[in-house]
Amino acid sequence: MATASEFLERRVDPGTLPLAVGDVFVIVAFLYAGTLRHDTVGFPPTADGLVHFGGVVAPFLIGWLLVSVPIGAYSAGAGESAKASVPLAIRSWVGAGVIGLSLRATPVFDGGVQLVFAAVVFLVGTVSLGLFRYVAGRLRG
Repeated sequence: MATASEFLERRVDPGTLPLAVGDVFVIVAFLYAGTLRHDTVGFPPTADGLVHFGGVVAPFLIGWLLVSVPIGAYSAGAGESAKASVPLAIRSWVGAGVIGLSLRATPVFDGGVQLVFAAVVFLVGTVSLGLFRYVAGRLRG
């Protein structure tokens, strides 16, 4: 049986750190854009707005962390090309979205889940992460 260290060595390549930073930025940016669109967090955000935004983004970042590493979104092959990278990001986002929406439905995050919100999260997240990974892969050569 593989140890946690061996598992991480197979699933996380330090060379994919730029992808990880970019993915988190993309997730935070599109969720922030949504809060701006619905006027729940202003620009610049107030202290209360930042607390609210933390409750919006945390479930999805937790989901991303729990899903992206086991799927291999940061494995050695993930950083080689857009062809390898984009599907890993999309598969990761589907799982992360399910977890994020599930967490939002709990009293801990108290965000609730509406069907339209879920559809937008999956659609915008998939397109945003896929586009970022495509551009990053093309820039890498």
